[in-house]
Amino acid sequence: MANIEASGGQPASVPALLRRNAKMFADAPAYREKEYGIWQSWTWRQTLEEIEALALGYLELGLNEGDFVAVIGRNRPALYWAMMAADMCGAVPVPLYQDANAEEMAYVMNHCGARFAVVGDQEQVDKILEVQEQLPQFERMVYLDPRGLRKYDHGALHQYSDVQDMGRKSRDRHIKTIEAVEAKLDYDSTCIMLYTSGTTGRPKGVVLSNRNIIETAKSSSEFDNLKQTDDILAYLPMAWVGDFIFSVGQALWVGFCTNCPESAETLNVDLREIGPTYYFAPPRVFEMQLTNVMIRMEDASRFKKKLFDYFMAHARRVGPAILDGKKVSFADRMKYHLGELFIYGPLKNTLGLSRVRVGYTAGEAIGPEIFDFYRSLGINLKQLYGQTEATVFITAQPDGEVRSDTVGVTCPGVELKIAENGEVFYRSPGVFVEYYKNPESTADTKDAEGWVATGDAGFIEDGSGHLRIIDRAKDVGQMADGSLFAPKYVENKLKFFPNILEAVVFGNGRDECTAIINIDLTAVGNWAERNNIGYASYQELARHPQVMQAIQEHVEAVNASVAEDEMLSGCQVHRFVVLHKELDADDGELTRTRKVRRKIIGEKYDDIITALYDGSKTVSTETEVTYEDGRTGSIRATLEVRSANVLPVATKKLAAE
Repeated sequence: MANIEASGGQPASVPALLRRNAKMFADAPAYREKEYGIWQSWTWRQTLEEIEALALGYLELGLNEGDFVAVIGRNRPALYWAMMAADMCGAVPVPLYQDANAEEMAYVMNHCGARFAVVGDQEQVDKILEVQEQLPQFERMVYLDPRGLRKYDHGALHQYSDVQDMGRKSRDRHIKTIEAVEAKLDYDSTCIMLYTSGTTGRPKGVVLSNRNIIETAKSSSEFDNLKQTDDILAYLPMAWVGDFIFSVGQALWVGFCTNCPESAETLNVDLREIGPTYYFAPPRVFEMQLTNVMIRMEDASRFKKKLFDYFMAHARRVGPAILDGKKVSFADRMKYHLGELFIYGPLKNTLGLSRVRVGYTAGEAIGPEIFDFYRSLGINLKQLYGQTEATVFITAQPDGEVRSDTVGVTCPGVELKIAENGEVFYRSPGVFVEYYKNPESTADTKDAEGWVATGDAGFIEDGSGHLRIIDRAKDVGQMADGSLFAPKYVENKLKFFPNILEAVVFGNGRDECTAIINIDLTAVGNWAERNNIGYASYQELARHPQVMQAIQEHVEAVNASVAEDEMLSGCQVHRFVVLHKELDADDGELTRTRKVRRKIIGEKYDDIITALYDGSKTVSTETEVTYEDGRTGSIRATLEVRSANVLPVATKKLAAE
């Protein structure tokens, strides 16, 4: 039935891969989901039956080839199936961020002209109903969880299981259509459309073909020797390209099992129960896990803390070398083995990372200290560099060549080049087809020869061939004296400290660098509780004298570290402010993937930035905020502007030649 057209006779579409797996791995687990505390499992054969029934139901409801199907909700097998069922019908799935507000959803659904939506629960139904008048092409909505929806108008609202039943009953009427559509699908057919995070403007629809998905899944799986017996935990936003390539693309190519947690609240428990062998997390997740570890150690007895500090110091010294198979003395190995028994093993088990064979982090640069911490435990954590437009993979770190200061070598089939201004360009089989309805941006990003501009500044090391990313090209600049300004480098060092959740560094074209800092409410709140310090709000805790002093010590520690880098020593933070609120995606300050929107922050907090540079000791400010129920309000605060100790800068500059 399915088209077999790719090189080597391999399946040429997602539905073709699915049918192959239903035969080749028929009774092996394909998807698991924890619901009501119990893990449920579906084999590849059962998965095909579930998806085909939904696809037939789509056709019964009137879905046509080329239609767009919005998919919104947390990670659940049924929502992954909703995307593959759309492919089976020749339609295009468009996953959206589940925490997007109604207006953000309206923009994406209107831009692509979605006729159908498959959503997880009542919350998503309500958001779409709120903006349905803005969606002239929208016709039908399918919901998974029926709770709270009994009294809704079901004229154009359908329960997921009912649509599947519809499909099973109408199989004889529609199966020939499914077969005809699948026979036409090939490498150049659209597989999925994913929207960018929109750090610099409106999100753009990135069109990815079957070629992009399958070739990338194939080469990346072979690069890391992924196995059919591997397990992955699917918990990242379904609208993010990384989740799609790991939980759908690679899962289909290799045949491993995708596991979905019960909820965000049970994620850590579910992670421990599954014990994934293949694990991906953005730096923020690893930062939060490390923060929780440090919080627990602060609560531990003096003996346990000393034992932890003793063995962790040894792990940082020899752990990465042991992991990479390098020569380490017998005494050091034995001491590390004791650490594994008493500290590293129990800690990895608590984190749910005991079985990780291949681990990756990407999306943002990770602090070297955080990266080295996990590798010192014996976790094979590596870095990769990618983009939505590349179907994720551009570079990755091979086993035995893992370093905290690079993002690895080119992935199989990928070519790299560095422009004169330092911007990184690539081309590969994963390069996106186009930005939907946006030929101008497509032409600006991808040239006629297929080279794609990443927007990142970096260089390829001589000898090793490893790529080093300095920062976003648009963010890299020069201080007034000509020295290099790379804010992300400093921000990542600041965020290593558990007390600091987010940092935004300023200084391009100026004499000095300054910073706006967010405290981590979990870590600092735990400290306050241990020390019997009462507080009524985030704002009150953030301006507590002891909290301010702790942040100052962190800033000065980072300055000491930055001063050692000849190229970036001019980026030390001279003055800083601890912000009175958390930077929030709902307030437009972060993207849905928690990337900082520098321009918006610069405009919104212009009064604070002015105070950082004019010598003020305090600044009074008023900030508009958005509450969870959509209402807006404002917060007034008087913030202390603090000066930090700065070390003499190194002599090497990026001269303005």
